[in-house]
Formats: sequence, C-alpha cells, structure tokens
Amino acid sequence: LQKKQMVQKSGLLELIDTPEKLENIGGLDALKEYLKKKAKIMHQLPKAEKFGVSIPKGVFIVGMPGCGKSLCAKATASLFETPLLKLDMGSMMGKYVGESESNLRKAIKIAEAAAPCVLWIDEIEKGFSGIGGHNDILTRMFGYFLSWMQDKKSSVYVIATANNADALPPELKRRGRFDEIFCVNLPNEEERKAIFDVHISKRKNNGRKREIKKDYDFESLIEETDGFNGADIESVVNEALE
Repeated sequence: LQKKQMVQKSGLLELIDTPEKLENIGGLDALKEYLKKKAKIMHQLPKAEKFGVSIPKGVFIVGMPGCGKSLCAKATASLFETPLLKLDMGSMMGKYVGESESNLRKAIKIAEAAAPCVLWIDEIEKGFSGIGGHNDILTRMFGYFLSWMQDKKSSVYVIATANNADALPPELKRRGRFDEIFCVNLPNEEERKAIFDVHISKRKNNGRKREIKKDYDFESLIEETDGFNGADIESVVNEALE
C-alpha cells in the first residue's frame, strides 16, 4: 500500500492494476518461454545471486501495434508476482530547464524503491528517436538511462516496447542494456488459431464457445484473417457475438 501511494503521489509513473495472464496471449511462444525462465530467477533472486546468476535487466519488444506487446508487459508483472509501473516518455518532458532529466531520475528512483517490480516503458521510440541531433536535453536523458540500464543492480525488470526501432540509436539495442530483443510480427495460421481460441474461451458462457465453433467454418476463418493482428481478431470475435 505504501509503495502504491508513493507511485501515485509522484505523478510520473502509472501503476497498472489490470495484470494479464500469459495463457491469455495466443502465439508468441518463444517470448513466453523466455519470460517463464526469467520468472524462475525473479522468484528466487537471493538463491540465484548466490549461485552467480546476474539479476535480469529486462527485455526489448519491437513490433507493429496490436500484436501483443502491451499484453506481454502486463502478463510479465503477473508472472513475476510484482507491481507493474508504466513510464510514459512524453510525461517526462518538463517546460523548465533541467526538469525533464530530473523527472526521469525521480521516476527511476521511485521504481527502484518499489522493487521488485516491472517497469514498462511504452513506445520508447517517442522519447529517444532522433538522438544525436541538437537536442541536448534528450541526449542527456538518454545517456542517463543507458548508464542506469548498464549498471543496474536492483530488481527492476524493464520492458521497453516500440512500434519501430529503426530510428532508435544502436547503443540502446546493444547487449548489456537489455538481456534480449524480440521482434513481434503478424500472427501466422497457428498463432491466429490460438488467438481465436483465447478470445472465444474468455467468454463466460461455455455453451457460447461451442456454438461459435459449431456455427463457423474455423479453418476458413483462419485463412480469411491472414494479415490480421491480435487486436483485429479480438474485434472479429466481438462483432460475431454482437
């Protein structure tokens, strides 16, 4: 409760109270398996450190919108059994000299005080794309963030998500900042089937699930939704029910 109040008072971080379960994500099997392995370490940190295992730093997830990046961030907090704090890069930008860097430092200190936790930096490209120009404030903020990620000893697990990483500086994507980078693409046939299953199973009435599967040619549906992302498929299920 104390941590919750501290986060809310700051106004710099948002506490997300709606965790998802990993089972509610269709596809992304490699990423889900990876996160499960990290969860084992996070649940036994003192033992892991004693054994010589480094504290996990975080993961960088890149991919087009609607393909499960946000869901993964929420599910990771649930998997780790820790709070989920969301950092919006836009809210860091202050109108006074030095305010932006100060906000970022404060936000990171709050996250460290709330550790163990998951710090979700959504659309990180909005904050750090185009570094290297004449924006000294952004350059200093970026330098501070990189140093923190490199030397981080706290159990703050950082999940950075981006729709497009092309404009981001290469230093952010080097080993030593994040433990791993995952690229999330549009779901293939098997993954679309898994996503349909997730959204149909979510409906409270089990009879409705059987009815949907009976009334629709499921294989044709999978073929017809080629090029759809997870959010599109959820919309298809909702519209069908309506």
